[in-house]
Amino acid sequence: MDVKSYLKAARLRTLPLSISGIIMGVFLGNIATNTSHNYLHAIFSSSVFWLAILTTIGFQVLSNFANDYGDGVKGTDKIRLGEARMVSSGKITPKQMKVAMIITTILTLLVALCLIYVSFGKDNFVYSILFFVLGISSIVAAIKYTVGNSAYGYHGFGDVFVFLFFGILSVVGSYFLVTKNIDYPIFLPAISVGLLSVAVLNLNNLRDFTEDIKNNKNTLVVRLGEKRAKIYHYLLILTALFTSLLYVYINFSSFFELIFLVAFIPLFKNIITVYKNKVSATLDAELKKVALSTFLFAILFSIGQFF
Repeated sequence: MDVKSYLKAARLRTLPLSISGIIMGVFLGNIATNTSHNYLHAIFSSSVFWLAILTTIGFQVLSNFANDYGDGVKGTDKIRLGEARMVSSGKITPKQMKVAMIITTILTLLVALCLIYVSFGKDNFVYSILFFVLGISSIVAAIKYTVGNSAYGYHGFGDVFVFLFFGILSVVGSYFLVTKNIDYPIFLPAISVGLLSVAVLNLNNLRDFTEDIKNNKNTLVVRLGEKRAKIYHYLLILTALFTSLLYVYINFSSFFELIFLVAFIPLFKNIITVYKNKVSATLDAELKKVALSTFLFAILFSIGQFF
């Protein structure tokens, strides 16, 4: 077994983005419930935090394996402008990737069950069932993105999946695991993380625009066209800024809460780069920048709430 090929298929560079929502949700949840103000110790010594991180990483790796498999068997990845795909390149066979997906699914479900048990124990059966259903839904959504004839990533619905699972479910869900309660303002930073995650996907689809048209992969970028997809990209980032500022305004206690604006400096630079860009295929380097900026945003936004 070529471990390096599986690591490449796992696309480790996507992991910081995938855990951004978990970091924010758990941090804000601990701030809401921890009266000792020893937030960092409470967070990093929390089983819920680490199990949530592992569960999310499992979902992300499964999604990346499924994406590699789905595009590979459809022939979509024969010409790649970004990272090479393992199934289409022949380094991993479709059968081997299916096995990897099954193993990842089982391991992720086991960790998710541990997370549910640690969070709710035996006393909150309804909550346990709800989060188990959400876990199953996440697995199905991760696989169906590019796998099968009805793969929603080929029909322009990938943005909806990313927004809901990387933003709303990730932030609000992990917040609920800590607090057993939902404070509705938490949806504002959840929307911010979701929109910035969609911005990463949008850049990916802008980069692959020409090849996706050839392969009948009707992403939202293909449906909108490059010009309107770029406008959409600006709106994603600017709306993410607005919703995070609105949360700070509602809960304002210190100007230190605005420290997250540092993360928007590279995001504004990205807007300029996308605006000036003439060949979308050259945007691959911007994916990493926006993904890491989203990760930085989640950390700084959370830290800003400490004071």
